[in-house]
Amino acid sequence: MSKLQIQTPEVFIPLLQPARYKGAHGGRGSGKSHFFAELAIEDALRWPGEAGEGLRFLCFREVQKSLKESAKFLLESKLEKFGLGEKDGFKVYADRIGTPGDGVIAFTGMQDHTSDSVKSYEGFHRAWGEEAQSIGDRSITMLIPTIRWENVSLGMASEIWFSWNPARPNDPVDKMLRGPNCPDDAAVVRANWSDNPWFPRVLEEERQRSKESDPDRYGHIWEGEYARVFEGAYFASHLEAAEREGRIDFVAQDHLLPVKAYWDIGGTSNRSDATAIWVVQYVGEAIRVLNHYEAVGQEFSEHVHWLRVNGYQDAEMVLPHDGKRHDTVHKATPEGFLRDAGFKVRVMENIGSGAAVKRVESARRVLPSVVFNKATTEGGREALAWYHEKRDEVRGIGLGPEHDWASHSADAFGQMAVDFLSRGPERKRTKGPLRRNLKGIA
Repeated sequence: MSKLQIQTPEVFIPLLQPARYKGAHGGRGSGKSHFFAELAIEDALRWPGEAGEGLRFLCFREVQKSLKESAKFLLESKLEKFGLGEKDGFKVYADRIGTPGDGVIAFTGMQDHTSDSVKSYEGFHRAWGEEAQSIGDRSITMLIPTIRWENVSLGMASEIWFSWNPARPNDPVDKMLRGPNCPDDAAVVRANWSDNPWFPRVLEEERQRSKESDPDRYGHIWEGEYARVFEGAYFASHLEAAEREGRIDFVAQDHLLPVKAYWDIGGTSNRSDATAIWVVQYVGEAIRVLNHYEAVGQEFSEHVHWLRVNGYQDAEMVLPHDGKRHDTVHKATPEGFLRDAGFKVRVMENIGSGAAVKRVESARRVLPSVVFNKATTEGGREALAWYHEKRDEVRGIGLGPEHDWASHSADAFGQMAVDFLSRGPERKRTKGPLRRNLKGIA
């Protein structure tokens, strides 16, 4: 066989050198997946000669219901492109690909694994995470200590690769490879359609259509920007309006006005829903959002500590109707715990059927009069912008709000909006100074 020649876009050159972690993030048409697939084939060819054994390579996703969702077809197409087959040591099976020197390329979904089952991949030399924006922190935490092969005498070590189109800055892969604590032994590049010298004409036509017909999502889809607007998002346009109108800025607390903290209650186990809190003040017909808090699996004492540290010990705690229910771990009611901690507590009435939709509509009504303190509400605003409708793509209908990471903060905000709208007479009394008609006063 003649020597393999692989043409590589310049943007990916930093990823050709050894590194413990390699990452490529960006939009559609950049060639990220094609680059890593070709690099996998290259490593598989050279590994037996350099390491003395066949390459053991893992392709993983967070969720993989079938091999159709994996990179298997892409890798098979690369073998065909380069004219590689059984004579070269590659053999395609139904669930894996054999590589020269009795190596293997395996495919898996990390969500199906436990800390014990993932140990079956110990001794693997490479792992490539596709659609890495969806890979959870639990999966990354399990995988990193598993892919740890090294041969000091040969100067060779295992590598973990990630390719993704960024969705949120708080996604685990973004925090890991684009955050302030990015590992020193990481090589990370941003690659977009403009970096692809072989960007196909059909995709260019699609890109232009997207730019004209879907400008809100164009930056995320094609330029690798964080997603600002999700299809079916309930509040994204309202938040963009708040940004344009200067309603996301520094907001000071008025110490002469009451403070209210609206909760959505999670649990105290690691797999519980998040607990979310919005801290607000009503100023006539306007709502000042002072702060936002969210935590997963924390004791109630941690939530109380946050409230006290931030000076909200005199705020009224407004709980959803389930605030009277016992926590599934410690059998303590949120209402009782907060009262025992010295807080004023009010439990809202059950909204009844269609509660989720009522919260959404109420939030839409109040958002034009909301001002956000920019520095302390970023995470909450991100959740509101993401909160979206679940869709049945086959029937083309909406199924109500999607229950995901954003729903807890969105539910707490919706509860606040419902409560605000229901207390109309009280708001009007605080609209301005009282006027008194007293005799003898001009």
